[in-house]
Amino acid sequence: MFDDDDKIYDEADVTPMLDLSYVLLVIFIILTTASVQGIEVNLPQASDKPSLAEPQTKAVSITPDGSIFLDAYPVTLEQLESLLLQYKAVNPELPVVVKADSSVQYQSVVDVLDVLGRVEINQLGLVTQKLVK
Repeated sequence: MFDDDDKIYDEADVTPMLDLSYVLLVIFIILTTASVQGIEVNLPQASDKPSLAEPQTKAVSITPDGSIFLDAYPVTLEQLESLLLQYKAVNPELPVVVKADSSVQYQSVVDVLDVLGRVEINQLGLVTQKLVK
């Protein structure tokens, strides 16, 4: 009765329409992303002075052999006290953190804490490592 060429189709093939919608979606995403990145803004000018946001915290480290470092520079206890007094003159609320190796002798830590007490460092932190169970 009906040949293969004369078939009546009950449903439309939507695959080409879905392909087109995906391509349009990708184009939309690319264009909106490109337009956001291309916004021109006049940025304010900063002075050449050091920023107040620079970290002011000083780190005192004690190695396993008892060597003392202020930030990354080796110092003696006398040099540590002198340098901290200079830093404290600039910033009276100077924060200091002490990092001592777990195998260091306790007396070395006490000596550093004694220097910090003489310099009257009020903001003091002791760095520890989280215990792994």
